[in-house]
Amino acid sequence: MSEPEPDVKPNILITGTPGAGKSYLCERIASELKFEWLDCSKIAKENNFVEEYDEEYDCPILDEEKLMDHLEPLMAKGGNVVEYHGCDFFPERWFQAVFVVTCPNTTIYDRLKERNYNEKKLTSNIECEIFGTILEEARGSYKSDIVFELKGETKADAHTSLKTVKNWYRMWKRK
Repeated sequence: MSEPEPDVKPNILITGTPGAGKSYLCERIASELKFEWLDCSKIAKENNFVEEYDEEYDCPILDEEKLMDHLEPLMAKGGNVVEYHGCDFFPERWFQAVFVVTCPNTTIYDRLKERNYNEKKLTSNIECEIFGTILEEARGSYKSDIVFELKGETKADAHTSLKTVKNWYRMWKRK
């Protein structure tokens, strides 16, 4: 890989189970590192990138192709922090780092209950966290040296996670 230009920024993916603390972290990364925050769920809703609606889980089904077509030119510019609860469909070439936010299942349960998730959706997401599904998905989809696990239970965890991302970014700029 050639040396990055001084004003070029990497693209970072922040992923994890809903309720793990991704948005809180992304907001701070965007603010402190001057990255563009791309919340894929929000982008999908605003642009109707939905294939259908899943009544059982009470949620829209993402049209991944439409989302990717939308993101492609943004990703080419660099400097994005991308947030989504899945990661295996994004092209590996888009990201220089993938951070998976994890959280105790009891904390996720409380957070998702506050969001009024139905029982089926709540159970599915708790099981996803218990089995480490998103972390495993990230490790299977990206090179191991760019995948990092972060904690998202407390504000202190979020602060530590932000420091980890900032330290990674400082090291990346030195390459």
